[in-house]
Amino acid sequence: MKFTEKLKAKKADKIENPAKETAKKEKKPLKQKIKDSMNKKYIKNGSYSVVISAVFVVIVLVVNMIVGSLPSKYTEVDVSEQKLYSIGDDTKKFLKDLDKDVTIYQVVQSGSEDETIKKLLEKYEEGSDHIKVEQKDPVVNPKFTSEYTSDDVAANSLIVVCGDRSKVVNYSSIYESSIDYNTYQSTTTGFDGEGQIDSAISYVTSEDLPVLYTLDGHGEKDLDSTLQEDIQKANIDIKSLNLITEESVPDDAACLLINAPTSDISESEKDAILDYLENGGKAMIFSDYTEESMDNFDAVLKNYGVERTEGVVIEGDSQHYAQMPYYLVPTVNSTDAVSDFASKGYYVLMPYAQGIKKTDDVRDTVTINSLLTTSDSAYSKVDVNSGTIEKTDDDIDGPFDLGVSITETLDDDKETQIVYYTSSNLMDSQINQMVSGGNEQMIMSSLSWMCSSDETSTISVPSKNLQISYLTLTAYDVSFWKIMVMGIIPVVFLVMGFMVWLKRRKA
Repeated sequence: MKFTEKLKAKKADKIENPAKETAKKEKKPLKQKIKDSMNKKYIKNGSYSVVISAVFVVIVLVVNMIVGSLPSKYTEVDVSEQKLYSIGDDTKKFLKDLDKDVTIYQVVQSGSEDETIKKLLEKYEEGSDHIKVEQKDPVVNPKFTSEYTSDDVAANSLIVVCGDRSKVVNYSSIYESSIDYNTYQSTTTGFDGEGQIDSAISYVTSEDLPVLYTLDGHGEKDLDSTLQEDIQKANIDIKSLNLITEESVPDDAACLLINAPTSDISESEKDAILDYLENGGKAMIFSDYTEESMDNFDAVLKNYGVERTEGVVIEGDSQHYAQMPYYLVPTVNSTDAVSDFASKGYYVLMPYAQGIKKTDDVRDTVTINSLLTTSDSAYSKVDVNSGTIEKTDDDIDGPFDLGVSITETLDDDKETQIVYYTSSNLMDSQINQMVSGGNEQMIMSSLSWMCSSDETSTISVPSKNLQISYLTLTAYDVSFWKIMVMGIIPVVFLVMGFMVWLKRRKA
């Protein structure tokens, strides 16, 4: 009875669930089952890959958008040897202190921009919120330049504007060039974009430009053309001064330059100079060794606690001279007058200099700081006509100062400032090139210290040489590398070769 009931129930189940019965009958092969399983796996993995790829693409797009919005100083690296696409620390500080809105127009047809100038302008725009750069197409705006100048403006020239003041920076002044008169071909030798732009910004943002008066009438040296260009680029006007006819230093003088007179100044000139300095005047003074007496000139120096030592300084330490012991490479001390320059690590080359001695009877209000100093091995050769540079008993022992800055605080918040160097050869362009522009930068740094004020800021950045990079070596460096190249290195290779030969012979 039970068996019969089970059979009936089984038949009833087949009638009620035909699909189930069919499924049992239609069993899939193992291979098909594996294939179906793999297809489902691939579809699942493929879906994951598509989602991950989409997320990755979105991330890349977002990162590119973020990077694209960042200033170029964070996304671009200037790998050019001369740093053509970068601005220096002096310019960065100058832009940081800028408090007036300045617009720089690049006058050029669209698509013809000079990329070097364009990238440099981007650095200026990033360096200050007060700088705005715009491109003006002369084809689209043919009368634009006439608002600022009546002269023709070459493509890629710049017009710097601040309020009612403007200055045109010609393209020809940005790139320096020289002509080979044998072939009459022009070669680009320097890039002065940073210097010219700084000069233009300083000009348009300054109300009154400083005036530098150069004393004449005593056989003074003419300013070297390179240094004269630097002074003018710093927007310092240069005027000559004859104290015999003028009788006093003009009231608008920002600084008085006395450039190595070969004959003494008169008593009245001495009094006029002292009257100017004792009322808060500024002076940059150079002197050279002369056999002629210079009593009045020396009296000006002595009034501020310094005097020249007799003779010419000879350096006994090979690390402090180049080529000859009287081509001095002094230590540069960081003081207010040259603090920015001292931090850059440049050499200074100072041929035929005299030592500076500080006197004991100077006023307490006078402060004297050493700018350039010799080593302890230096001495002053008193008899310069002796025919030898060897030290004798008559010579004066060092060390010496070769350059000093002098300040004196006066009433009414005035301050006298003097910078004194004992060799005018500092300004010679050939000497300057031997130290890669170190002399030039030091002089301009000390001149800027005296000529800058709350109303006027002076900055002069030298051009970037595109041809020659000078390597400055002291006599010690030259001797060291001679010994290394001609002695130690060849001996090392000979020993190594001998050892290899010996090893092979034993083998």
